[in-house]
Amino acid sequence: MNKPVVFLIFNRPELTAKVFEVIRQAQPSILLVIADGPRSDRPEEAEKCQQTRAIINQVDWNCEVLTNYSDINLGCAERVSSGLNWVFEKVDSAIILEDDCLPDPTFFDYCEQLLDYYQQDQRVMSIAGTNFQFGHQRSEYSYYYSGFHDCWGWATWRRAWQYFDFEMKLWPTFRESQFLQYKLSNSRAIQYWRRLFQATYEGKKDSWFYRWLFSCWIQNGLGIMPSVNLVSNQGFSLSASSNTTAEAQKISYANMSIEPINFPLNHPPFMVQNWDADFYTQENRFSPSLLKRFQRKLNNILIK
Repeated sequence: MNKPVVFLIFNRPELTAKVFEVIRQAQPSILLVIADGPRSDRPEEAEKCQQTRAIINQVDWNCEVLTNYSDINLGCAERVSSGLNWVFEKVDSAIILEDDCLPDPTFFDYCEQLLDYYQQDQRVMSIAGTNFQFGHQRSEYSYYYSGFHDCWGWATWRRAWQYFDFEMKLWPTFRESQFLQYKLSNSRAIQYWRRLFQATYEGKKDSWFYRWLFSCWIQNGLGIMPSVNLVSNQGFSLSASSNTTAEAQKISYANMSIEPINFPLNHPPFMVQNWDADFYTQENRFSPSLLKRFQRKLNNILIK
């Protein structure tokens, strides 16, 4: 495989080994590895970080391995952001996986082909490997266009990442504009993203992804979503650094099943955001109604 693969790792050797094995099958010619350092208040974490990094030494195919390891803990937002800045100083495009995102083997060819297909198309800013439509077929084609972007197995270009702004300098102006009303479907969604972006802007959310999503939105950039789910997030557990609640194990997005995508890819003949799919994503994943929240709580009670 010619496209570089970026592997974000931390302190979970078991999960890292599973994802590494799928990367090994794909045999990328360039592997860029980003790792955060252990947290100072968790003395047992240093060994876990070392065990995780040791897995990268198992590369046994013709591959240039580049590493960007931090000796100290930078936190999720700063470590991923600085790591991807480093990546796109070195390569023009990349396929990106975190240590808990287990891809179907066809994920790599899917990303590689679309990175080439949309290389010069400024309208597209990311390619996702996830599909959160739960059986709702949104397109007769291999993928659809979305106003959302996802990071559980994805790909992008230097030309898109150049717009990433960690400080979200345009948020105050954006917040006072009417763009959220234009972008989103209802007042609940508007309030949800207004609160979330504000908290991220103020440093209350340790998230690189919300900063990236905001950067995509202010460019009015489209994301590509596959018509089948190609990546399963295996990291919803008490040991995860971001998904840390036991309840997270029970939500619908944990350990989703994956399936291969068919080739050759069937490209949509028009480039229009799929509003039905995005409305479903907003209503079910991000800001569900009171009724949906009650149903989730009831399901959690029944699972216990």
